[in-house]
Amino acid sequence: MPSAPPPAPPDALRATAVALLNLSGLGLGYLLLRRRIPLAVCLAATAVLLLVALPADADGVPGTALVLYALLLLLAAVHGWFAGLRTRLAWPGRRPVALVLGIALLAVPVGGALWYGSAQDEAVERALLDRLDRADRQVSVASGQDFGTARSGYRNALAVYRDLAVHHSGSRAAAQVPDRLKTYYTTVAAAYSHRDYCAAVAPLQFLRTVPDSMPKDQLGTLAHWPDERLATSLYECGAKGLADGGTGWVTRFGDLLATFPGSGQAAKVVPAVDAAEKKAAKAVSGKDPCGAVEQLDTLNTQLLQLSNGAGAQDDGLTKVAGRADRSGAAGQYQCGVKEYQDGDYAQAQQTMEKFVTDNPHDKNRDRARKIAIGAEVAQTLPAAGKKLPTTSSGGGISVTVKNDSPDDITVLYTGPVTGSFTLKACGSCKAYSFASSLISGWQPCGDSGRNYPQRTISLPPGTTYFVHKPKNDSTATPGSDTAKLRYGYLYTECAYTTQTLGSTY
Repeated sequence: MPSAPPPAPPDALRATAVALLNLSGLGLGYLLLRRRIPLAVCLAATAVLLLVALPADADGVPGTALVLYALLLLLAAVHGWFAGLRTRLAWPGRRPVALVLGIALLAVPVGGALWYGSAQDEAVERALLDRLDRADRQVSVASGQDFGTARSGYRNALAVYRDLAVHHSGSRAAAQVPDRLKTYYTTVAAAYSHRDYCAAVAPLQFLRTVPDSMPKDQLGTLAHWPDERLATSLYECGAKGLADGGTGWVTRFGDLLATFPGSGQAAKVVPAVDAAEKKAAKAVSGKDPCGAVEQLDTLNTQLLQLSNGAGAQDDGLTKVAGRADRSGAAGQYQCGVKEYQDGDYAQAQQTMEKFVTDNPHDKNRDRARKIAIGAEVAQTLPAAGKKLPTTSSGGGISVTVKNDSPDDITVLYTGPVTGSFTLKACGSCKAYSFASSLISGWQPCGDSGRNYPQRTISLPPGTTYFVHKPKNDSTATPGSDTAKLRYGYLYTECAYTTQTLGSTY
């Protein structure tokens, strides 16, 4: 008896059936040839592929695994063809039936691939929806933070929306992006809905940049949604800063005029600053004239700065700035009076002297000059500042002031009458030493043979305060005297200089 059945005659139809059955991935061709090891290899390879591929996810099956599996199927088909060429089938006995069965079973890998492709597409959709949800949560978290901190979160969420809309335009997630953007805009601009206009400016400016990265067909009317709101926020925030006396309003109004020059909000800028100027000008006559003057000076500077880029509003702003400048200059007088009455004589002197210089035709100029003199006297003799100097002049009592000093001197006096004059230096006079002042009989201006520079003035009765101060760069300490004048007497004031231990008086 032979040890094995003789090989069957070559049969290409049978070989083709075996090859097709092996292409199913189940190794059925080897099953019909009764070859268990190749059958097990095919089944194991398919099982490994299923473990790798299932459940389907967005990333799909690794390309290397697919290539290796395809090579294995091709190798099994080629090997099966050669094996089936001379080997009889165990079942079915008829070759055509095996061939038809092989062709039919090709639906297994083809159908599996189609099913897996559909499952993978669904996994991709779910992954994209998850990305959309994460972006939504990022927006929600950012809404509870200040905008400076939340800006990066808003940018990241916007990048996700853009990627979905541009690179996954046919997905279910992309279809939801327009609605998400509406929520995004209202969330970012939440401060505006709460009427917190200053806090709303930065978010609304940010939203105006969104069309630079997001397709316009995704935005629709949102592309211009922030404009009206930003214009309103810039005006309201600027108006609040103007009313509060801050400086940020210049930037807000400047941005408004530059960004929305033709808007209704921009048209309200000039009336707003005009009202602020009038309010400050009125406050000059109130309890804090110096604060009002400072506000007017600042307002003038700020308006000139704002007018540089104001466009159509430039003329109006310039006019208000000019009026603020004039109101501030005129208000210096009330400020100086207040400082004098508060005992701040040094500042009152400075304010009044500036007023006299800046307002040569003002009706209060003469009295301002008198107040400046009185304030200077009061710095040496505080009692002189008890009453505000008037513009009164003259009187019935003669007072002669002589200069027994080697320096030119300015004589300041205040009381019922306020004024000043200058006496030239006494050419033959010199400073007295402290020792000479102790000599019996020594008397300033007492040398009858000396021609002292002098001037006689007429003053009314009452207390007059005198201060003699050297002119030029002398470091001598001013002299002072308090004279109580009465009718029936002739009075003489003498200015002289003494030196002691390096000091001059």
